[in-house]
Amino acid sequence: MTTTPSLRDRIDAIVAKWGTKADSVPHHAVWDAIAQCAEDQPLTLVNHFKMRETASYDAGHTEAGSGLTGQEAFQRYGAVSMPGLEQVGGRFLMVAPFMGSFIGAAEDWDLVAIGSYPNPGALLALFEMDAYREAYAHRVAACADQRVSLCLG
Repeated sequence: MTTTPSLRDRIDAIVAKWGTKADSVPHHAVWDAIAQCAEDQPLTLVNHFKMRETASYDAGHTEAGSGLTGQEAFQRYGAVSMPGLEQVGGRFLMVAPFMGSFIGAAEDWDLVAIGSYPNPGALLALFEMDAYREAYAHRVAACADQRVSLCLG
C-alpha cells in the first residue's frame, strides 16, 4: 500500500529542490500557509511583472550573454508555464498588460497574470514539474521586479 505524501512533505521536497531565493521563489511563511490549507481549498495567484530591458541569466545558464530581451525570456517561461498550469488542473483568469493603479499608490508593471488552482495540490504539482523548474530560470532572468499575491478562492 502506497501513501500519498502530505502537502507538508511535498512542500519540503519542493523547497529542497528550488531553494529559498527571497526575490524569486515563495518564502517559508507562504509555504507554511499553503500547507495549512484544506486539500480542496482553491487558490489564486495574482502576478505583477516588470521586465528587464535585457534578460539577466545566471553565469552558468545556457542563455547567459545571449542578449535576449526580458520580454523574450519571459515568453520562453510562458511557453512552459501556461500549458503547465492547465496540465495540473489550473487555469488563467487573465493575462494582460498593466494599465495603472486604480486606487492607491501609483505602480509601474508591464504585465499582470492571474492564475487559479483548484487546490493546493495542483499548485504544488506545477512546482514539482521539472520542465517548469527549468523554465523558471527564464522568468527570473526576465523580471526586474515581480509581486505575487496568494489568495484563497
